[in-house]
Amino acid sequence: MGEIIDGKKIAEEIKKNLKEEVKALKEKIGSITLATILVGDDPASRIYVNMKSKACEEIGITSKVYHLPSDSSEKDVLSLIETLGRDHSINAILVQLPLPKHISLKKVMSKLPIDKDVDCFNPLNLGSLFFSEQDLAPCTPKGIMRMLAHHEINLEGKDVVIVNHSIVVGKPLALMFLANDATVQVCHVKTKNLKEKTKNADILVVAAGKPKLINAEMVKDGAIVIDVGINKLEKKIVGDVSFDEVKEKASLITPVPGGVGPMTIAMLLENTILLTKRQIEGMKNA
Repeated sequence: MGEIIDGKKIAEEIKKNLKEEVKALKEKIGSITLATILVGDDPASRIYVNMKSKACEEIGITSKVYHLPSDSSEKDVLSLIETLGRDHSINAILVQLPLPKHISLKKVMSKLPIDKDVDCFNPLNLGSLFFSEQDLAPCTPKGIMRMLAHHEINLEGKDVVIVNHSIVVGKPLALMFLANDATVQVCHVKTKNLKEKTKNADILVVAAGKPKLINAEMVKDGAIVIDVGINKLEKKIVGDVSFDEVKEKASLITPVPGGVGPMTIAMLLENTILLTKRQIEGMKNA
């Protein structure tokens, strides 16, 4: 039976250290503020935003939520981003996904000011990953890498399979693994013979949004399995991995909930602090 990666415990340790950083920074600048834009009334999104706000408050970061109705125009969202970008009291901006279909994700991401883009969505920030710069990285991929580092996993030469090709998880995560000299294969739910790919992975990351997509037959003995999926099945929250059977084969495995989710939030806090520090340095050099 594999060891369970306790993302919640690791995240709490990180938050404890971040709380001290926040205290020191607030003595210099008074406050640190994260602005979150939520468009519409998606129940899951509202829960996630509340969790992020609570985490901010726990370590002394001010959380401001800007809730727009679902029928808000693309122009409304872009205008709000521009306003927050000019507001010197706002240190970081997060756009909660998904957005309504009539709003262009590309336009919204491109509008985010690079010095306040907390989830590294702006194409210019994402592009820095091509140069192996990982200080500011999308929160979920960064959280995954931090978990592996916590367990002192040497990524060099490892065969990594990622079942997700989104710009939020799969694509940036692939670049981060490549920067650590792993060999990466990016798959998705339409990949042919998915089992043939996954069962050869030393490290398997799954974020397909399909409950119990990965079973024990698709995982090799001793693999590290990272489950990013969050699904509701029979009134329970489950991941994309059949946890009970796969944990018997894996050397390390993340649970759902309590695995990647808490790490994503911890990295959101860390990125907020990182952006704030950069802004302070910018003021010194101005």
